[in-house]
Amino acid sequence: MSSMNAMQVTQPGADFTAVEKEIPSPSKNEVLIKVQACGICHSDAFVKDGTFPGIEYPRVPGHEVIGTIEGTGSGVSSWNNGQRVGVGWHGGHCYECEACRNGDFINCENAQVTGIHFDGGYAEYMTAPQSALASIPESLDSAEAAPLLCAGITTFNALRNSDLEPGDIVAVQGIGGLGHLGVQYAHNFGCEVVALSRGSQKKELAKELGADHYINTEAEDAVEKLQSLGGADLILATAPSSKAISNIVNGLGRNGQLMVVAATVDPIEVSPMQLITGRKSITGWPSGDAKASEDTLDFSALKKITPKVETFPLEQANEAYDRMINNEARFRVVLEMN
Repeated sequence: MSSMNAMQVTQPGADFTAVEKEIPSPSKNEVLIKVQACGICHSDAFVKDGTFPGIEYPRVPGHEVIGTIEGTGSGVSSWNNGQRVGVGWHGGHCYECEACRNGDFINCENAQVTGIHFDGGYAEYMTAPQSALASIPESLDSAEAAPLLCAGITTFNALRNSDLEPGDIVAVQGIGGLGHLGVQYAHNFGCEVVALSRGSQKKELAKELGADHYINTEAEDAVEKLQSLGGADLILATAPSSKAISNIVNGLGRNGQLMVVAATVDPIEVSPMQLITGRKSITGWPSGDAKASEDTLDFSALKKITPKVETFPLEQANEAYDRMINNEARFRVVLEMN
């Protein structure tokens, strides 16, 4: 049988190990994908550290996958060999539960997570359910498209599912892997964008990405600056610091919304009076299903929105992961297959 190279985690807490595995065969309603690129995401720590329930080891992580279809299982009729596709965090749904019957595939009771419930894209080949597939615009480079399937869809979906209107003030807290995409999407939605980050190092980049204002949170009072602009209609919290998020709640304007996409387990501290005064609200937003991935990719291609990426070969997954997890990357890390 033909074999492939992969990087897998053998047990919680272990490093990624290079292995040679048999190329998998697609089962019913699945496709075989020859991987071109796979982004490394902070959520891959769920696999590496064993903090997501029910993971079976060894496991190949990776849920920001771009590749081409190399084979199809029975029941697949709308996807063809050679077609370029992406697979994100949402690894497919059942079509049968109540959520699916209502079209809410992201909350499917039997939903799978790519790279957690089945092997992901830290490999030369992988299989995926057809319900997880998104088509890729030809204009998007594979390495640049990969992070759009997680960081991209998360920020794009959060913004478009808010009550934003063109001209509204959007403050993006944190100009990192999520935030630098959030700035671009908010700008292209026609909003007045305020970038918030520690220090002044990212000021010029934030302006290049579409920010109209920049707040150095180490040197300026972010709440005071936001209120001087009239108050934020929406704050998109992307940096995983609950303290930093708590500190800017009062930067919201009347009817302002704090939209949290930063995955941190520490509580955000906010008093009822902070919300009651000015009718403010706090909400969160997850990733999205395959259709939302396609919407994100299509909009990104139309508006020429791309992430800043650092690329590594598959065999350097440990070094690449360390760049990401230690917050040393500017801004997303992607594995490219030979």
